[in-house]
Amino acid sequence: MSDFNTAIIDEFRHNEGRVGGMFEGSTLVLITTTGARSGRPHTVPLGYLEIDGRAVVIGSAGGGPRHPAWYHNIRQDPAVTVEIKTETYEATAEILSGAERDEMFAKVSAIEPGYGEYQKGTTRRIPVVVLHRRS
Repeated sequence: MSDFNTAIIDEFRHNEGRVGGMFEGSTLVLITTTGARSGRPHTVPLGYLEIDGRAVVIGSAGGGPRHPAWYHNIRQDPAVTVEIKTETYEATAEILSGAERDEMFAKVSAIEPGYGEYQKGTTRRIPVVVLHRRS
């Protein structure tokens, strides 16, 4: 894990889900996935949106040319642990496709235009993932 992510994760956990710096005022979530190759847990901070009552995260990788590692992990095993503010719960990650993905991405981009800019800057189709809480 990068020092950048480690610092954000530590700050998130010590401040009830709040972080400063470039993410101040944003809603972040920590997602723990199981490594597709290693089988080990991997935790990453992600921007989080709630749209139409659904928990949504985006595999933007900052608009880079490749999908983020966490996306490859959930393709292999969609079971994740979600940390938001002071709550932790188990969820199933659903990768949206087709018209459903496009409609949700349009809603995401209307709320957070940076994601739309990321999509314009890459040839890959940026994944949209819904986190379904497991009871």
